[in-house]
Amino acid sequence: MGEREGAITRKGDEEGHEFARSLFLEFGLPLGLLPLQNVIEGGFVESTGYFWIVQESRTEHRFEKIGMVARYEKEISGYVSLRKVRKLKGVKAKKVLVWYPLSEITVDDGRPEIIRFKAVIASVPFPVDAFAAGQ
Repeated sequence: MGEREGAITRKGDEEGHEFARSLFLEFGLPLGLLPLQNVIEGGFVESTGYFWIVQESRTEHRFEKIGMVARYEKEISGYVSLRKVRKLKGVKAKKVLVWYPLSEITVDDGRPEIIRFKAVIASVPFPVDAFAAGQ
């Protein structure tokens, strides 16, 4: 049984963006967390929480409010649950001159205005509103 078995999939840029927005809304994650471009496909397996999004090419986005640059590979995947993405693949954050792969993103339960990015070296908190759509 593969990770994508039983998945709901969406093809194309418009449907892919709508898929990502609705998935993040459903699980209480900021809509601007994944500023996608030219989406080819998106998919979600409801029974496991596994999701993936494929873009035409790797992209970078600067979150001005916190001065962080994020890199999004052609394929992004992970497992989503309420206010959390775990086993994240395809997303890196740049701190000083080094790119760190992110493995988990969590909106704090007790402080929903805080979102934490977990990388190999540390977990770093940021204000959730830095990842609002259009930022």
